[in-house]
Parts: sequence; C-alpha cells; structure tokens
Amino acid sequence: MLECVVNISEGRDLATVSAIGAAAGADLLDTHTDPHHNRTVLTLVGEAAARAVAGEAFARLDLRDHVGVHPRIGVVDVVPFVPLAGSTMADAVDARDRFSTWAAETHGVPCFRYGTERTLPEVRRGAFVDLAPDTGPPAPHPTAGAIAVGARDVLVAYNAVLAEPDLALARRVAAEIRSPQVRALGLPVGDDVQVSMNLVAPERVGPAAVIDAIAQRAEVARCELVGLLPASVLQVVPEHRWAELDLGADRTIEARLARRQAP
Repeated sequence: MLECVVNISEGRDLATVSAIGAAAGADLLDTHTDPHHNRTVLTLVGEAAARAVAGEAFARLDLRDHVGVHPRIGVVDVVPFVPLAGSTMADAVDARDRFSTWAAETHGVPCFRYGTERTLPEVRRGAFVDLAPDTGPPAPHPTAGAIAVGARDVLVAYNAVLAEPDLALARRVAAEIRSPQVRALGLPVGDDVQVSMNLVAPERVGPAAVIDAIAQRAEVARCELVGLLPASVLQVVPEHRWAELDLGADRTIEARLARRQAP
C-alpha cells in the first residue's frame, strides 16, 4: 500500500478544496487547509486517488491567481509517494515515475522528480533555473505550473506558532534547529509567525523534541500537526503532552486506514 500526500495551492476557497478532495472518494484519509499558506494537504491512499485529485485541481485552479506565503511551483505543488506496510521504496519510485509520465502526457504539466535523485528543497531552488523537468515540456504550464513528484519515507509536517510575532526571530529559530532530520522555515501567517517544519526522520526527531528545541529559543503559543503521523511516532510522546502538541490517537495514519477499511 502506498500513501500519497498531495499538496495543492488552494487553502481559502473551501468549496473548491472539498470538490478536489471528493475526487479521491474513500481513498481520502485527511484534509488539512491553511488560508495563510493558501495551501491544502490531502493525505490519500494509492495512485488512482492521486491522479483523480490532480486532474480535478488542474481543472479548477490557476496558479496565476495564487497568493500565499508557502513556496510553490504549481497548483498541484508536491506529490510524494510513501511506502506503507507491504510496500517498498522501489514501489514508491515506480509510482512516482508513472505519475510524472501521466501528468506530462495527459495534462502537459512538467514534473520534477525527487527522492533518489535530489531533495525537494533542491527542486524548489533549481526548477527551471538549473534543473530541467524530468517529464513534460521545458516551461511551466500556463495555469498549472509544474509538479514536484517524489518517493520518500514517512515524514511529519509540523508547525510551531510563536508567541511573539517577530519574523526575524522565527527565521533565526528555524535556522538554528535546521538539520538533516529537520527542515525548517520561518514564515508569516496573518498576524502571527511560525516555524514551519518537515520532520524527515520523525522516529529520531519527533514533535516533542523539536518543540522543546524551539522553546529554548522562543516562547511557543501553539503547535499544529499538518496531516497525519505514524502511530510509532505518537507512541514515544507521553500522552499528557498530546493536547499541547496537537496530537491524538485519531491523527495517525493507522487510525485513518482502519476507519477506511471498516464496513
């Protein structure tokens, strides 16, 4: 089984977000929307759901109209395939390659692959500058832009909103906690600022550890889990901290898969 965590560049028009997510049917596990990022993270199961969601997003969204604080290269910005139980990284790479070929041939949207070749940050920095698309035309699609299509292990997307709305502070904290296990940016979110993170090795450096590291440098007003996390990552966090860290037993990949499979 493969998880696919599709990031689309729309987080304000909730009717549109709902219509795009509905294209996945029962294979939609979770939807997380942020109006300041103007971005939605859709956690899906399988390749068919990823294609259905992408096709609906291409039809409904126009990158030329998009304004948001999160970096993006397309209306379907990031499509990572993640191996779950019973699947391997080779399966995820094969799904990634099939999706990028499909998006290019069916919709004319260029795709940059990441995972085995390069990281997602490298795609963001280099797309159409010193990186050519792996599939599709050499220039962005006029309305859809481009897609970063990846194969990766499970990660946890996580945000910390600081008590002091100081963007320079958020950026300094992000730089200080950044590591091979933690990707971090300081971003403005309305009247607040946040340290926006991808915990790429969450069983080694999880939500509790990063929040404790941030709290040594700045007061944290609240935490935000984006999407889902593995049960194994939740289990190492003391239960009395779950509410503080925006975690819960119903926020795990395993819990949502069980709900999907229930009669």
